[in-house]
Amino acid sequence: MMEDGASFGLATLRAGSSHQAAIVSGGRVHALAQLGEPRSVLQLLEDWEQALPGLQQLARNLPANAAGIALDEARLAAPYIPRQVFCTGANYRKHVIGLILGDPSMRAPGQENLPPEELRARAERIMDERAGADPYCFIKLPSCVVGPQDQVVLPRNVKKPDWELELGVVIGRRTRHVSPEQAMDHVAGFAVVNDVTAREQVFRRDNGGLGADWLSGKCFPTFLPFGPMLVPRDLVPDPYKLNIRLAVNGKVYQDESTADMLISIERQIAYLSDRVVLMPGDLICTGSPYGNGAAFGVILAPGDLMEGTISGLGTQRNRCVAEE
Repeated sequence: MMEDGASFGLATLRAGSSHQAAIVSGGRVHALAQLGEPRSVLQLLEDWEQALPGLQQLARNLPANAAGIALDEARLAAPYIPRQVFCTGANYRKHVIGLILGDPSMRAPGQENLPPEELRARAERIMDERAGADPYCFIKLPSCVVGPQDQVVLPRNVKKPDWELELGVVIGRRTRHVSPEQAMDHVAGFAVVNDVTAREQVFRRDNGGLGADWLSGKCFPTFLPFGPMLVPRDLVPDPYKLNIRLAVNGKVYQDESTADMLISIERQIAYLSDRVVLMPGDLICTGSPYGNGAAFGVILAPGDLMEGTISGLGTQRNRCVAEE
């Protein structure tokens, strides 16, 4: 976050069996209810334009000796549970090329037996054409959402669980038929998301190849770690100059920049708002850069620890466990 007195994020603390909205400032987490703000993070987003100035004031006026909880010691849930989750696929050139070359299950019918040189050339042509095309968006279930410290359950019927760390965009007001030029005015802020994927289930091979199966590929419980916090838009100077970094068991796999995003956040919002009504708190996962397990022939296994960081937005640490 920006190094000034008003820099802050919004999080949700686990307090026994209940959850409490909190403000994160100076590396410490403060329950908002103790500062006179009783609303949840989602309730704040539903009244974002009115709520934001008060939150900024709270952040500026936090006393230097305010106790709070150290961020690294706080027990955090997801900032909130969104009503709608949208994902933009194939939005980083190197990511898609790496998937196609590294995992045969990610190849379209007719590509399975191509030599590597021809396969790479085809993938590069496809991705070069993507930059000027419409976004390729799909829906992920809100029931996938878990917190930044929660376990990710690897289902017994998934063979290739994989990670996809991404920049999450949070909508701050009702949005319908917005232009790209106006789209960023509808953004409340940004967060870290991990679009965990059942890699071998993304494409259906039965009945002649039915295409992408996003329910089977993306929507298992716990397949969307979200958080640790929502950082307001104005505290992220440039969302296209953020580093996305993910390590598994200490080994770094993703270490890329949002500068490589093919289709901008503004174009994604405009496209979605022409098809649905975007509501406060809706979450857009804007695509994952290169470095997924499929590109390396690596899959997640019980006991693995995923650590994902986006510059200025915090870190999530999720341990993988086997489904009981």
